[in-house]
Amino acid sequence: MQAEIKPLRTIMGRLAQGADLLGALEEQCRLHNITLGEIRAIGAVTKARVGYYQQDIQKSMFLDLNRPMEILTLIGNVSLKDGQPMVHAHVTLSDEEGRAFGGHLAAGAPVFACEFVIQECQSAKVFQRALDEETGLFLWAKG
Repeated sequence: MQAEIKPLRTIMGRLAQGADLLGALEEQCRLHNITLGEIRAIGAVTKARVGYYQQDIQKSMFLDLNRPMEILTLIGNVSLKDGQPMVHAHVTLSDEEGRAFGGHLAAGAPVFACEFVIQECQSAKVFQRALDEETGLFLWAKG
């Protein structure tokens, strides 16, 4: 699926300390009625959970990082899943020795401090996630 998109509003803010990073970003989308867009963030979390999709068995595997981490970059998008805004984000984190870890952002990353930017977009097509049988992932529906 592809479609022309046009930028609309840009929302910038700070997330509450202790909030779950993924859940708080999705809450910002609901609060501002954003159903399509791009998302970026920097900051720190007290711990994190990142995923990697194992393609051969079509299953997500997770790495739990049970220590404070810096958010070097978080990038993702906002679209609809089951009629609600869904944030699909990948994150690169670093530990106290500068080692980097990354993957698909999963729930379970309490915010220490986080500043975010959401660029709302509009399109004539609806970007709705649906199960893609070929990959086993919830991707933007074809069409």
